[in-house]
Amino acid sequence: MADTKPETTLAEPETAAPAPAKVEAADAATPVAPAAAAAAAAAAPTSEASAVPTTTNITATADPTTGSAPTATAVPAVPAPEQQSAAPAPIPTAEEKEDVEPPKTLTPLAELWAAAQDHGHPEIWGVPLSDPAIHIPSQIVFQKYLNANDGDVTKAKDQLLKTLEWRAKTKPVDLAHKAYNKTKFAGLGFVSTYTAAEESEPEHREVFTWNIYGGVKSIDETFGNLEEFIEWRVALMELALQELAIQNAVEPISAEYDPYKIFQVHDYKSVSFFKSPPHVKSASAETIKVFAQNYPELLKEKFFVNVPAIMGFMYSLMKLFVAAKTIKKFHPMSNGGGLAKEFADSKVVALGEKLPVEYGGKGADLKAQGKEPLLE
Repeated sequence: MADTKPETTLAEPETAAPAPAKVEAADAATPVAPAAAAAAAAAAPTSEASAVPTTTNITATADPTTGSAPTATAVPAVPAPEQQSAAPAPIPTAEEKEDVEPPKTLTPLAELWAAAQDHGHPEIWGVPLSDPAIHIPSQIVFQKYLNANDGDVTKAKDQLLKTLEWRAKTKPVDLAHKAYNKTKFAGLGFVSTYTAAEESEPEHREVFTWNIYGGVKSIDETFGNLEEFIEWRVALMELALQELAIQNAVEPISAEYDPYKIFQVHDYKSVSFFKSPPHVKSASAETIKVFAQNYPELLKEKFFVNVPAIMGFMYSLMKLFVAAKTIKKFHPMSNGGGLAKEFADSKVVALGEKLPVEYGGKGADLKAQGKEPLLE
């Protein structure tokens, strides 16, 4: 009786070396009846990927020990590269989305601190700059720049960087220790400080700067060298900042609360020269510009005492460089003797009485109670 073979069979080798044969993958393992094959085909997926025909390489090998017919070994075919498609990126689950932290947004103060770090100059007003989140004096400095620009971080950063550049170039801290020509500047500028007894809060400390322009002996000598005059004027301001003691602050400020400010008094008694000399006007204009740019939110009130009528041009200059809210702090007074009455609301009790007699107080004169920049 003849042997019954599957529909797909392998030819017997004519030589000792086996001959490879290719058959459809579905036929490679076991014989399949036509009906079963048709059922399998009907059940197969109809996607584009499954419709691509695949082949399986069959290698027929005779067993040398038994001499039996060669057997078929199926090797699955690998689809052609163009038939493969990249797997889509996995979609994060809701839990995975919650685990992803959103990018951190810097606070306005942190943005200013980062800008200061990028610039590199280490101080403003004698305060070594540091992280405002942990260093109160730095917080006060940066907050003043925000307050001066109504909270606009971009404008505050621009002003801060200009101040850092100016301080790096001008070195105001060094100017406060420099000696100036006494012939030109003696008796023209003072800083005085008044405190409430046994009180350490900044609200109980009032700092004044006094500019006694009526004491100018020579217009040409005092105002002739603009750079020298500005250095002297900056030195006076830096002395006032030392008295303000921001570097020792322990409480932060805000847009509504800021006790670290200075009273300024400009005395024009006997002044008659401001109506004409161009170098005097240049010195005034440059002083206003420098202070508006580099000393924001440090002015509490500014009093122009013994002011002659011809001083109107000063106010026009100020309006060009000073914010409108700052202009409101300016108070012209024709009689300096009434100045002492302006400080009834101060937390330094009887502050007006501590002022010099010529300003309506009972205190010593400015040379006795005030400090001047160094003179030689």
